[in-house]
Amino acid sequence: MARFHTAGLPSNSGSWHPVSVIPDARPQVPAADHTLRILSFLARQRGPAPARTIATALGIPRSTVYHLLTTLQQHQFVVHLPEDRRWGLGLAAFELAGGYSRQEPLARLGRPVLAELADRTGESAHLAVMHGRDVLYIVEERAPRRPALVTDVGVRLPAHLTATGRAMLAALPAEQVRALFPDAAAFADRTGRGPRRPAELRELLREVRSRAFAEEDGEVTLGMRSVGVAVRDHTGWPAAAIALTWPAQADSPDDARAGELAERAGAAAGELERRIGRARPTPA
Repeated sequence: MARFHTAGLPSNSGSWHPVSVIPDARPQVPAADHTLRILSFLARQRGPAPARTIATALGIPRSTVYHLLTTLQQHQFVVHLPEDRRWGLGLAAFELAGGYSRQEPLARLGRPVLAELADRTGESAHLAVMHGRDVLYIVEERAPRRPALVTDVGVRLPAHLTATGRAMLAALPAEQVRALFPDAAAFADRTGRGPRRPAELRELLREVRSRAFAEEDGEVTLGMRSVGVAVRDHTGWPAAAIALTWPAQADSPDDARAGELAERAGAAAGELERRIGRARPTPA
């Protein structure tokens, strides 16, 4: 849809040309736009929310919000909690999430990105998601003439020891990290390296945030190093993380290899974010 500026042209002109064409940013189906925004808003909340909160946060008339919520309730996408006067996501929304998992779009969209990353760097690349205190590997692209890794598809590893896990943990709210790792008993060990208590993990995650990438050196497998970058969804949540792994003995501690590979992994993470629909910031 576009708006044509035709001021000054006679209405009975046999032919006319638009002076300018300005794209119309307004949604062509406002009801659908409002409905999807309501569902997205509820998905970001910690619990059910009042209709007035939804209306205020989204700038939608309260009467419109009530009508749309009632329709969504009829289709089981939301549930109404009358005692609390709040609305939450319903069973149909849960089924959509299940369908998303069954179709594995994150792995399907990420596989070509990781294949190109491995080709460009000559190092093995993998994609992982959070699974409780662990990371679950969903894609692995092994580079030629590189050793086999423990990060096969379907493998779970302690998040606090891996570059992918650290990248995602650094992007989570502090209270959620505390809930996952409340005390020393929550910290698994593989090689005798890595954080062993909450304070050590907090300091490590501060370093990850300051660098904008995570790394590990021998904490998963002795002799192997990794760098990882979080992949955020449209809400800014860490949906996954991309990592590159290479033999540690090939580089000295002062080598710029880690920074170079982190930059490559970051570019791949940005591409995957674009593919899953995260809007990238517009340059000023």
